[in-house]
Amino acid sequence: MFVHKLDDGAPIKIWQSDMGAIDEGCLKQAENLSRLPFVYKWVSLMPDTHKGKGMPIGGVIACDGVVIPNAVGVDIGCGMAFVQTNVPASSLRETVTGSGNLVQAICGDILRNIPTGFNHYKKPQSSAVLDRAKEQGEKYRFDKELLPQIDEGYFQVGTLGGGNHFIELQEDENGMCCIMLHSGSRHFGNIVGQYFNNIARELNDKWHSKVPPEWNLPFLPADTDEGKRYLEWMQLSMDFAYENRAVMLAKIKETFTKYAVKYLNIKPEYSCEINCHHNYAAIENHYGKNVYVHRKGAIRAREGELAIIPGAMGSFSYIVRGKGEHMSFMSSSHGAGRAYSRTAAVANFSVESVMCDLKEQKVVLAKHNKSDVAEESRFAYKDIDQVMANQTDLTEAVKKLFTIGVVKG
Repeated sequence: MFVHKLDDGAPIKIWQSDMGAIDEGCLKQAENLSRLPFVYKWVSLMPDTHKGKGMPIGGVIACDGVVIPNAVGVDIGCGMAFVQTNVPASSLRETVTGSGNLVQAICGDILRNIPTGFNHYKKPQSSAVLDRAKEQGEKYRFDKELLPQIDEGYFQVGTLGGGNHFIELQEDENGMCCIMLHSGSRHFGNIVGQYFNNIARELNDKWHSKVPPEWNLPFLPADTDEGKRYLEWMQLSMDFAYENRAVMLAKIKETFTKYAVKYLNIKPEYSCEINCHHNYAAIENHYGKNVYVHRKGAIRAREGELAIIPGAMGSFSYIVRGKGEHMSFMSSSHGAGRAYSRTAAVANFSVESVMCDLKEQKVVLAKHNKSDVAEESRFAYKDIDQVMANQTDLTEAVKKLFTIGVVKG
C-alpha cells in the first residue's frame, strides 16, 4: 500500500505496487472523492480498482453524515454466494450422461431453469423480502415511482444477471467441488439507484452544492427526508439481492443433488455457506466516529469474517478471512478488477480465442449467446493472484478454487 497525497484533498491510500498500476481515469475519480467536504479521513482504493461511474470500482470511502447513491452504484447489494460440497470434482468430469459429462449436464440444467440476463420468471416467485416490504408499505409510499418495482421483483428473485455475473462449479485444493455465484438486485436495485441519484442531483443543483456536477457524485445528507428514504430503499435492495442469491443457491443445490444421487449414488453434504455484498453503504464506527462507509466493488473484511473474492472466468477464486484493517475501513477487493473495458476486450480478444482458452483449461461454458463472451475473458481482467498479493494486510486466503464449469447470462 502507498499513499497519494494532494494539497487540496484528503490522502488516497492505494493497495497497489505503484502509481503506474492505476489508470488515469480511476485516479481522477479518486482525487475527486478526496476533495469532497464530507469525506472522512481518506479515500481507499483496493488492488482491483478501476474507473467506474462517479466513483472507482474497488473504491471505499467513509462520509460524515452523508450518503452518495453513485458511490454505491446501481446494482445495489451485488455480491457473492458460496457453498462447499463433499463431492469429488473428478467424479463430475469422469461420469458421462446423455448430456455430456456431469459438469456439462449440471451447467446445462442450471442454464435451462434459472433465467439469466434480461430474462425473468414467467410466474411470480416466493419472496419473504418483498412480502415484508408490502406489509411495511407505509415506509415506502412516498416514492410512488418505485412501488411497481416491488411487484416486478417477484418475477426477478432467483435470477442471474448478465455481464460479469456467473454461476460456477469449482474445484478446491482438496479436489472437492464447490458452488459459487455472483449476482445482485437485478432491475429492482438499478431503478432504485438511478431514481435517488436523480433526486440527489436535483437537490444539489437547488442547494448550489460546491460538489461539481461533472464529478457525478451528488449526495444526500442522511438526516434529510430524501436521505432517510434512500437508506430505506437501499436496504430493501440489499435484502432483495441477498435473497436473490440465496434462492438461486438453493435451486442450484437441488439440481446438483439430483445429478449426484442419480449418477454417483452420493447424497451431497453442503457446508461453509457464505452470502456477502460488495456494493452498498452502511453506518459503521471507525476511529471513534459513526460514519457511512461506501463500498463500491469492495467486500467488508472484519477480523475473522469470511468473504468471497472471485477471479475472472476460467481463473482462480478465493475464500478469504478478513484481518480487520482500519486503514481500508475493514475492506478488501471484491474480485480481480477489469484491465480492459468491455469495448477494449472485444477489440483485443476474439470469441474463438476465449473459447479455445476455456477448452484448453477444460472449463465448461453454458451460455445462450456466446457472441459477447470476449467481454468476460480472463485476459480482460487483472491477475487475481497479484491482486491477492497486494492485500495481504487486508485478508488471508483460506481456500483457493478453480473453475470447472460456468453459467453466464
